[in-house]
Amino acid sequence: MPAETHVQQGPIDRSEILQLVQDRLADILEIEPAQVSEGDSFAEDLHADSLALIELVEALEEELGERSVGFRIEDDDLEDLKTVRDAVDYVIARL
Repeated sequence: MPAETHVQQGPIDRSEILQLVQDRLADILEIEPAQVSEGDSFAEDLHADSLALIELVEALEEELGERSVGFRIEDDDLEDLKTVRDAVDYVIARL
C-alpha cells in the first residue's frame, strides 16, 4: 500500500470517501474507477454480487480502521446499502 494513504490522519471529507469506495469497487469488480458513479446501484448498475459487497466492506474496514479506531460496518446494515451513495453516506455517519 502506498505510504501517502496513511500519512493524513485528519478528518476525511466526502470526496475522499467517495474516491475510496470507487477505487475499492473498481479493484473488486475489475473495472475502471471512472465507471463507478455515486448514483450507481451495486446490483443493477455495477452487477456487484453479495461477495463483492463483502469484499468492499472488508476493504473499507481495513482502510478506515487505521484512521478511526473500531470503524466497522455492521452486517445488519449491509442490506440497506443499495447504492454507492448509500455506502458513502453510511461511512461518513460512522466516522
